[in-house]
This record gives sequence, structure tokens and C-alpha cells, in this order.
Amino acid sequence: MTSNPPEVDHVVLGVADLDSATAWLAEQGLTALPGGTHPHWGTANRIVPLGSAYLELVAVVDPDVAAGSAFGSWVAAQARGDAAWGWAVRPHDIAATAERLDLDLVPGSRVRPDGVTLSWQLAGVPDESSDRSLPFFIAWGDGVPMPGAAPVTHDAGTVRLRGLTVGGDEAVLHDWLGDEIDGVVVTPGRAGVLAVVLTTPSAEITLRPPLAEHRP
Repeated sequence: MTSNPPEVDHVVLGVADLDSATAWLAEQGLTALPGGTHPHWGTANRIVPLGSAYLELVAVVDPDVAAGSAFGSWVAAQARGDAAWGWAVRPHDIAATAERLDLDLVPGSRVRPDGVTLSWQLAGVPDESSDRSLPFFIAWGDGVPMPGAAPVTHDAGTVRLRGLTVGGDEAVLHDWLGDEIDGVVVTPGRAGVLAVVLTTPSAEITLRPPLAEHRP
């Protein structure tokens, strides 16, 4: 592993309804904060801060726009249980990563409810033909407050991301990342994040997507 390996930035939890998902997480002792909207994707989000990482609840709020957006369509598939959750990592140098993998850099932004604008660059956001076991890459704008570090009080206490179980091919993932990430376990199965393990002062919390193949 290099001295500057990529780090997990956040996990994308596509949900059908933000209020219901927020209530579900509250039952686990987790607090979701107001987020913002993504007008070009037809989605909106809420944030569960975890220090250096976070969970991103995302729901489709404009079906017409989302249907024409790779990201919006992906979120809708997650909400239906037809896709596993997604994830994003922060590389040491997103421009170099994009060049190595021949990816486009795409700027993005959203406005928080308090009026603060968050800006970022993305590379490798999944489309319909992508291997969805692979994370996309994100670099936050200079001076942008990290969502994971937002002040929050979780009923479960201090909550941190311990690790992920990702369905996919370990060799393919390693080539994509150019390195390894501590705490990420790769297993055969539906492509994407199959489990999120969080630590609290008293116990671990494991979250899993409601995949259609697991429904009774």
C-alpha cells in the first residue's frame, strides 16, 4: 500500500423516501442531517456524518430528470432493491486518477439549507454499462467543509465507519483504485456495497441494502 492510499469518502444509500429512511436510521441510533438537492440528477440527499466519512441518503425527487440521468437512474434502482448501494473514495490526486483510468472530471455542487455551497469534482460516476462494484472518485473544493465532519449528535454516541463489504472482483477493484483500502472486504455477489459496518461506544451497527433478491 502506498503512503497516500485512497480513503472512503461516503456510501450512497438510494432510498424511496428520505423521511422514512431517516426514521429507519434513527432506530439504529443514527442522525441524518438535512442535505440539499442535485437539480441535474433529479435527486435530493441527507447526510449521516461519521467523522472522515459519511452515509448519504439519496432519493429521487424529480422522476423525469432522474430518468435521463445515470446517477438518478442508479439511485432509483437502489430504492427499488434492484441495485446494491454505491460508494465514493477520495484519491490523493483526482486529476492523476482520472488520467490513469481515462475518466472525465465532472464538477458538481449543492447548496446546504444554511446557504453554504458545497463544491466538488467527480470521476467515474456509474452509468448503465459500468461495473457498479467500483467506487467513483470525489475531490472536495478548496475550503469546503467536509460533510462527514459536520456537527451531529447520534443517539448511539460517536459513530465511525469501520468497513464495507463490496460485491465484485478483488483484482478488478485493486486495478481501479491503484491500491487497497483498509476495511474493505470484497466478495462474490451483487455488484456494489452489500454491508456497511459502523462502530459505536457500545456495539457495532451493520446496515444492508434491501436487495430484491433477498425479499421473501
